[in-house]
Amino acid sequence: MTVTMLPDAPWRHREELDTLIAALGDTTRYVGGAVRDGLLAVPVSDIDMATRLLPEQVIARLEAAGIKAVPTGIAHGTITAVTAGGPVQITTLRRDVATDGRHATVAYTDDWQEDAARRDFTINALSADLRTGAVQDWFGGLGDLEAGVVRFIGEPRARIAEDHLRILRFFRFHARFGRGAPDAAAYDACAARANDLMALSRERIADELLKLLATATPAAAITLMLARGILRPVLPEITDARGLARLVEREADAGVAGDTVRRLAALIGPDAAVAEAIALRLRLSKAKARRLVAACTVGEVEPVAALAYRLGVQGAEDRLLIGDGPTTALAELAAWKAPVLPMSGGALIERGIASGPEVSRTLAEIEEAWIVAGFPTGATFAALVERVLASRASRART
Repeated sequence: MTVTMLPDAPWRHREELDTLIAALGDTTRYVGGAVRDGLLAVPVSDIDMATRLLPEQVIARLEAAGIKAVPTGIAHGTITAVTAGGPVQITTLRRDVATDGRHATVAYTDDWQEDAARRDFTINALSADLRTGAVQDWFGGLGDLEAGVVRFIGEPRARIAEDHLRILRFFRFHARFGRGAPDAAAYDACAARANDLMALSRERIADELLKLLATATPAAAITLMLARGILRPVLPEITDARGLARLVEREADAGVAGDTVRRLAALIGPDAAVAEAIALRLRLSKAKARRLVAACTVGEVEPVAALAYRLGVQGAEDRLLIGDGPTTALAELAAWKAPVLPMSGGALIERGIASGPEVSRTLAEIEEAWIVAGFPTGATFAALVERVLASRASRART
């Protein structure tokens, strides 16, 4: 029988990783994304390990080896080893005792297959020997990884009932690793249990949705979800992924990195009220919510400099990429520096404008005219100020 080996790669030679491996010995294996991504020869960022050792035994071994141990998830058996090459999460082998779709009650085990069986997809249930890299595959994950198939371990509906977030995770992993049509049994199960998403916290939904939007080509996976009404229970306003697909193409053409907030805006479309409602429902941060609403606001076509002044460079980039104009205009943003309005409230008071709200309103009107005029300075700006003041005086007389 041929044994698949984890390819050698830089992540397997991180500083102090050898010390960690020596401390844990044969009790421990690489698991999860490090094994999956390592087999695909893509960069590995996070290293996770599973072990037969109990958490207190892990801590004792790490401390004896001079490695800091942090009980980051002690309730679930997870210890983080803080090494010079980066953190490594080490979790004691577990089995599920009870699940309610949101949380799981677990017990420790020393059975590798039992621990692997509680993971969601076959491609995530692979493990590898710390020293040799020999891969253990209980559920056909190697074949699925090669074929580009994301498949649940066991009966899909039952696995979704254990953790409703697996619906969104299925489409995220399909977007990243899948090729061709999705696994039919998994797709049907996600559609049948879509209402389960309503039981999840909005923060968990937002986190998983943004991770999906961060994949290289998320539009196809979103289209699959929309075709079966899978997003309808939590995001009924989203009905079309064509705007997202178009944005992804424009980002690639412009050489701009994909951005999750911008992509969510493209998915929502030009409707600021809907964007505001979705930002509130998903409990996005204030900064992300403001940016999302601005990106979904329909405004007049303006020069790049005016957009950047009003929205900031990032906001202007969002509008340009989501809009219809040529992406060549993005080059102007690279060198753009925000101009300073050459007028102050104090200068207006010296001109006889009453201090307080009147100064603020006048200054805002001057600033707006200055933006529209292309940020003039010197005599041109002085003439602009005179026109604004004359116009305000005329309105005041009528």
